[in-house]
Amino acid sequence: MRILGISAFYHDSAAALVVDGEIVAAAQEERFSRKRHDAAFPTNAVKYCLTISALALDQLDYVVFYEKPFVKFERIIETYLAYAPKGFKSFRTAMPLWLKEKLFQRRLLKKYLEDCGAQDFDWERRLLFSEHHLSHAASAFLASPFESAAILTLDGVGEWATTSMGHGHGNQIEIKKEIHFPHSLGLLYSTFTHYAGFRVNSGEYKVMGLAPYGEPKYASTIQNHLIDLKSDGSFRLNLDYFGYCTGLEMTNKHFEDLFGGPPRNPNEPLTQRHMDLAASVQAVAEEIILRITRTLAIETEETRLCLAGGVALNCVANGKVLRDGRFKRIWIQPAAGDAGGALGAALLAYYMHAGRARIASDTDGMKGSYLGPSFSQTEIENRLRSVSAKFVVLDDETLFAACVDDLIQEKAIGWFQGRMEFGPRALGARSILGDPRSPRMQSQLNLKVKYRESFRPFAPSVLREDLEEWFDLDSDSPYMLLVCEIAQRRRIVPSTDFHDVFGIEKLKICRSEIPAVTHVDYSARVQTVHQQTNARYHALLTAFKHRTGCPVLVNTSFNVRGEPIVCTPEDAFRCFMGTEIESLAIGNCYLRKEEQLSALKKNYSMELIPD
Repeated sequence: MRILGISAFYHDSAAALVVDGEIVAAAQEERFSRKRHDAAFPTNAVKYCLTISALALDQLDYVVFYEKPFVKFERIIETYLAYAPKGFKSFRTAMPLWLKEKLFQRRLLKKYLEDCGAQDFDWERRLLFSEHHLSHAASAFLASPFESAAILTLDGVGEWATTSMGHGHGNQIEIKKEIHFPHSLGLLYSTFTHYAGFRVNSGEYKVMGLAPYGEPKYASTIQNHLIDLKSDGSFRLNLDYFGYCTGLEMTNKHFEDLFGGPPRNPNEPLTQRHMDLAASVQAVAEEIILRITRTLAIETEETRLCLAGGVALNCVANGKVLRDGRFKRIWIQPAAGDAGGALGAALLAYYMHAGRARIASDTDGMKGSYLGPSFSQTEIENRLRSVSAKFVVLDDETLFAACVDDLIQEKAIGWFQGRMEFGPRALGARSILGDPRSPRMQSQLNLKVKYRESFRPFAPSVLREDLEEWFDLDSDSPYMLLVCEIAQRRRIVPSTDFHDVFGIEKLKICRSEIPAVTHVDYSARVQTVHQQTNARYHALLTAFKHRTGCPVLVNTSFNVRGEPIVCTPEDAFRCFMGTEIESLAIGNCYLRKEEQLSALKKNYSMELIPD
């Protein structure tokens, strides 16, 4: 049975293909279109999924859309009516688009799919629609290694649900409880994202990264004024302080009066107040999530938990749920946001709609999340020649040795190998790598390669077999979705009194043997690297360990601020030439910056858009 899942028309459009229960391919449209968070119909992602499987659309058994547009339309209409006449300008702008396109998405999907080659397709029987949060839940549980588990999905909003609590067993998912719009943890967090001067649906991870620089001084203000939080984790927001119901602004004057001023202009410097606000909303989010997961553990009597939805990308909260101990094992969908809804929709159709049996295994179904396009060595060489790149072809041993040499010399390396990752994290297929032992690497990568804010932390990749020697974590974290602390034995006592230093100045204090991946609170967002899922990345880390004694590398996504992660060799070469990355490994091709034509260099830092 062959099933294509699609998410589209909000943000992070994607397509995923499931064949006889196996996840064959999945990719976000942004990687092909080069438009960050592209919301358009995923034409290129659909074509990729079909090409890799040698299928035509007419050969599919089902195409499944990840949510129900008409139910979402009902929610929007009811919300506008509840707040009328506020938001009329937004209503007047949005309605023509809904009436022209979004309300009739079956017809729209049919048109797009016909453009992708569908000719003889039974649209009435074979085009299905899932529910938004059920798609999230399916992407988590049905792709997990668990036979049964509690399921928690949290995001901004789907049709009506913003939080769903469920139970999965075998091939079935039962949603037990929901919290509905406008009461949303995702939208609460996004409100503070907006207030801190970052872009909603893009900058939430900046708030999470900024939080350790501050103190949760406003947490009690949030709990006393913005949210009514119950002991079981259920909550209601005080809507007097929010503007998102009418589609105008995330905040309003009441919010600004409560927290001491208007939202930060993105061009203004970050202050200690912004750091304290970030720490405060992070602390409140963690408390809400912990109360919900504790309740779930009691009510489902499960020791395993699956997570999805955009809030599940909050890896700091995920780490605290794991350390809380109510669940012995946690599995988080690596494409936890809306892109993963495409995969969940396809899995739902296979297991719940078609009723196929599901047998859990020791490993999950995501194949390390390496589900995107790959390129043969011949293709790579031809594509690099087409853009006038200068390279040499090396055998594996020589390539790894050259890359290790560069890393030891504190150079940044572009690393492009195998199939592209599905989801927002680079996992050693489309990555920029650095030496974590260097006290300069964190600032160099932020300012000279990624062209982004200096406070942003970087993640470590570590050989799974060496994990506990370097980090306070004893479980797999292949998708970089758990935060833990640096092992005590690897810490360095600061020469400066840490408590006398505030804000970004904390970055200058060396806190461990791997300072480039040690955040200011001794935390790290760890990726465990497994030989079974990424043999080449595992081999590079092993070569680095043999030379240095350190089995860890800095791993950040192969892109610059505001740009999607690279997809093709040409994308990688352009990013290489537009940044201060010194060397590049694509397949067995090895490129040095100083050997490239000077006319091909460009200055990305002058062209970037805010992210």
